[in-house]
Amino acid sequence: MIKELVTDEELLATPCEPATAEDAELAQDLLDTLESIEDAACLAANQIGVAKAVIVYKNEKDRAHVMFNPAMKRALRPYRTEEGCLTHEGTKKVTRYDQATFTYQELVDGVLVPRKKDCRGWTAQILQHMIDHCKGKLI
Repeated sequence: MIKELVTDEELLATPCEPATAEDAELAQDLLDTLESIEDAACLAANQIGVAKAVIVYKNEKDRAHVMFNPAMKRALRPYRTEEGCLTHEGTKKVTRYDQATFTYQELVDGVLVPRKKDCRGWTAQILQHMIDHCKGKLI
């Protein structure tokens, strides 16, 4: 179901609780909402009002992916960039890493399965942005 975006900074600044397999409907709501927003690349659950560590993002081929409980484990080549956000006005300079390793869980047949992903460039950047959302960190 498509949800309204939340701009309440108090909610967005609240660290998310770990997600469980019971959050499958939340993941679908995130996918539906992301697809409904033109040119959107990523979305975290707290951006639709749910403080759970679930994110969705589109890769370079515009294919949507879901991550439960994402974390960045290794990062290389820091750089400064300017980012905007769907739920925050304006842009802000931030430090990101061009190459990073992420751990997360994927929902497979109703069970969360551990995964690891190495990313570079744009995908690494947006995943870092979403992990910041899960930590309650606003850009």
